[in-house]
Order: sequence, then C-alpha cells, then structure tokens
Amino acid sequence: MKPQNYKDKIKTRKEIVEIAAEAKLEGKKVVTINGSFDLLHVGHLDILEEAAHQGDLLIVGLNSDKSVKAYKGETRPIISEEHRARSLASLDFVDYITLFDEKESLAFVESIKPHVHVNGGDYGHDCMEAQTVKKHGGKIHIVEFKTPISTSKIIDKIRELQGQK
Repeated sequence: MKPQNYKDKIKTRKEIVEIAAEAKLEGKKVVTINGSFDLLHVGHLDILEEAAHQGDLLIVGLNSDKSVKAYKGETRPIISEEHRARSLASLDFVDYITLFDEKESLAFVESIKPHVHVNGGDYGHDCMEAQTVKKHGGKIHIVEFKTPISTSKIIDKIRELQGQK
C-alpha cells in the first residue's frame, strides 16, 4: 500500500531497500530517478511524471545538501534537503524519497536494483547508472526535455534581474 502522508514517503536507505524488495516480490515494477531537485520547477515535474509512468513504484534518490555541494559548489543547494524532500513527497506520482550523501547515485541505484532507471536527455542511455542498472536486468529510460528550463537558468535570471550578471 502506498503512503498517503508526505512524511511517510521519506525513508532511510535501509527502509527503501526493503520496500523495493517487497514490491518486487509482489510483482511490481520498480522505477528510480535521482537528482537534487533544487528549486522544483515544471521541467522536474515533467520528468518525474514520465518516470512514474514507467512502472508501479517510483523511488526518488535525492541528493543530500552535502552531495549537492560536492558536485554543484558551495552556493548550492538553494533549498534545504528537508524542504526539497517534502516538496517531492507532496507529489502524488512520487511514491518514496530517500536521501543520499554520495556525489554520484551509483550506490543508491545499486541498492534498489530497479527495473527502470530514468534520466534526462542530457545524460543519454550511456549515463553513469546504465551499467549498474543493466547488470541487474533493468533498463534506462530517457526523458527528452519538453520545457527549456533548469534551476541554473532560474538562478541566472534572478541574478540578472538583480543586476548581478
């Protein structure tokens, strides 16, 4: 049974591994996606919604604040991991969220062993997660961007409007 309360959607890695394993035993198709989802926008909503349509259970691996800083720099994230997780958990098509501290998502993907892992078109079928997903019999699903928007573009626009660019 899927959780109804957003707080019930945010799980530890250990909990999410057990949930994914149980779903597989029930014959459900497990889908993963990961990212920082900083300044949640329509581009994020597009990819998350399409990801949800790839199976029965969508698990989002959310980069922790530590992880985001490691790959995007000290000025990011804009929104704290707690608030980013809560925002994602409020979406009906997201079933669960788990945070990860690693700079890359490989340990998250390895722990879940999804049937499908979703990535944006900028990463392509040869994304870093591909080998791990395919090793366990899964596939990569690529979502081409429908809306030319990104958190970086939003930040740049704000800076431009403030005369900082």
